[in-house]
Amino acid sequence: MAPVPAIVLDDRLLIEELLVGLDEVGERYTTTYWYYRACRAAVGGAGGHLSGPFLGLDATHQATAIRSLLLLPDTIGLPDPRSTVPVMAELSERHPRLNLLNLEAAATGLVLDATMLLSIEAARGVLPEILDAENIRWRTVEID
Repeated sequence: MAPVPAIVLDDRLLIEELLVGLDEVGERYTTTYWYYRACRAAVGGAGGHLSGPFLGLDATHQATAIRSLLLLPDTIGLPDPRSTVPVMAELSERHPRLNLLNLEAAATGLVLDATMLLSIEAARGVLPEILDAENIRWRTVEID
């Protein structure tokens, strides 16, 4: 039996997975930074592309959705910093202008040998170029 592939969800796709689910095959992970951004958007509710999905819910469903995000289910893994931080340090030598979010994302992809799933918004940034340079598989996932 073949091993289940690892996929890493960006912050927007993490929210989508928790609110409605994604039709993706793989063991799901996210990064600490993306998890933090998703939680901050859910709690703060500023109405941007991260918090927008919460604003469309009635008060009861919104509270349930926020609670599910703050209590990240065991079905979403968070890589151990003991394995990602040294890789982040190595990546920062090769890509000195990368910010912490992108360093952690790329390191997570390398450590887990995962496919990075990026929302359309995330795919517009610098991360895809770095993923390509590091031979990390990635693709965009369009959501409603």
